[in-house]
Formats: sequence, structure tokens, C-alpha cells
Amino acid sequence: MTDEVDRIVEAWGRERPDLDIAPLAVLSRVSRLARHLDLARRAAFDRHDLELWEFDVLSALRRTGEPYQLSPGALVTQTLVTSGTMTNRIDRLEARGLVGRLPLPADRRGVLVRLTPDGRRRVDAALEDLLHIERRLLSDLTDEDQRTLADLLRTVVAPFDA
Repeated sequence: MTDEVDRIVEAWGRERPDLDIAPLAVLSRVSRLARHLDLARRAAFDRHDLELWEFDVLSALRRTGEPYQLSPGALVTQTLVTSGTMTNRIDRLEARGLVGRLPLPADRRGVLVRLTPDGRRRVDAALEDLLHIERRLLSDLTDEDQRTLADLLRTVVAPFDA
């Protein structure tokens, strides 16, 4: 089986035999997969009237377990955005009724962001849709192949997360 990346790698090998183009064979596929996954995720989230960033924030809250709440600072850490961006996102999600703000019990100046029942329903449904799509994307791989691929990708990605 060959793909577009094979053709690209072959062409560069022919045109620039002086270069080690081996990384292209791996990372070009990762890049292409990321684009396909992004499109699939957008489609899944569109069906639930969610943007990618909305899913990120709602899923961060959902993963915390009952009562599905975090401080804005914790949301910044989990979603890798600035505090100003997070404030804007919380405002927009609150206006849509997907999250609410609660005063911190120990410090009335601080707030917690809590997932609303509608936010929970929407993020749960979007996650189910997403997992269905992702299972389909990986359907040609055995369970063992998927574990191996996850381990290899973890090795490449871990330094960026450190």
C-alpha cells in the first residue's frame, strides 16, 4: 500500500538525495492525520452546536467528576490558553447556559466555573460522537497496533508536554 506521503518522500529523495528525508515519512503522516482528525472533530462537534474550544473547556470540567467545577486558573492550565482568553471563553459559555460561575467558598472574590446540566448533556453527546468517529479512523489497526502507536506517539509528544 502506498499513499501521498510515499510519493512526496520519493520525489524529495530523487530531487535531494543529499538530504536524510526519513522524518518526512513519519511526520508528514502525523500532520495529514491531524488535519483529518481536526475535520472529523469539527463535524462531530458541529452536530452538537459546539466549537472545538467549547468542547475543550466543557470536557475539562466534565472530566473532573461531580460537581464538575474548576477555577479559571485550572482551566487555563488544562486548555493551554491565556487567562484573558479563558475569561472570554467562560463568558461566552455562560451566555449560552453551558457553564455557570460560583463564588469560591473560602474567598468571595474568586470564582469556580461549573458545568451546567445542559453543558454536561452536550459534552457527553459530542464525546460519544467523537469516539465513534475516532474508532472508525483506527479500524484498520488491531488493538495491539493501536497500543503500540499510542506508545510511540507518547514518546514523541511527551517532551512538548513537560
